[in-house]
Amino acid sequence: VPPEKPVNITCWSKNMKDLTCKWAPGTEGETFLHTNYTLKYKRRWYGQDNTCQEYHTAGTYSCHIPKDLALFTPYEIWVEASNRLGVAVSDVVMLDILDVVTTDPPSDVHVSRVGDLEDQLSVRWSSPPALKDFLFQAKYQIQYRVEDSSEWKVVDDVGNQTSCRLAGLRPGTVYFVQVRCNPFSIYGSKKAGIWSDWSNPTAASTPRSERVAGGCDPKGGEQNTTLRRELKQFFGWVKKHAYGCSNLGIKLYDQWRVWLQKSHKARNQVGKEP
Repeated sequence: VPPEKPVNITCWSKNMKDLTCKWAPGTEGETFLHTNYTLKYKRRWYGQDNTCQEYHTAGTYSCHIPKDLALFTPYEIWVEASNRLGVAVSDVVMLDILDVVTTDPPSDVHVSRVGDLEDQLSVRWSSPPALKDFLFQAKYQIQYRVEDSSEWKVVDDVGNQTSCRLAGLRPGTVYFVQVRCNPFSIYGSKKAGIWSDWSNPTAASTPRSERVAGGCDPKGGEQNTTLRRELKQFFGWVKKHAYGCSNLGIKLYDQWRVWLQKSHKARNQVGKEP
């Protein structure tokens, strides 16, 4: 039988000079006859039809246009399927290169401990190099999971920064972390780009807790007493170590957390002595 109309054309650009498109062959595939697929494109309001030459670059039904594409100009893109019994033409897709920009995943992803803090990990990465010469911003997402789980937790509010601190983690646990990127505001474009693939997983472990096994958590009024005591310890520590600084930033709080954990460990160790 003749070929069916190709469907689901999607395209993306990795450096604003190229374009890769893929499609699906229709519900019946190649209908038992060898079928040729040709990707064609042209500028919307003028210019002649052009034919893509580099096929199978992103799968069986795909083609890559490496250069000679214009910015700020809508393109019409379609796919023609042909065999010896006929020809079928897809619907035309219209797009602007600036609206389909994506990147490689962020590189140099590093995950490390935050001092001796048992419930936190620091994540750092580098911006995608392919777009470094272009005026753009990027937003990032992080996802992480524990070693023995397949469920990922996603951090959406990373913004344009290239570092993030994960908190509320389990002590003494291995975590896998991935990062991905979405470029936006390229040359003032109001549309976001396309999310990159996730980076390869990077693993790190939180420090192991040294608390005494079998200890009971304080309850009721004991919790309030403990909180007041630890706040008093914190402000006493600030008065002793901060040298009059008025900005109680997160680094100062982290230093106190480390000091407090060491104090707990020291007290627990004394409790184990005969």
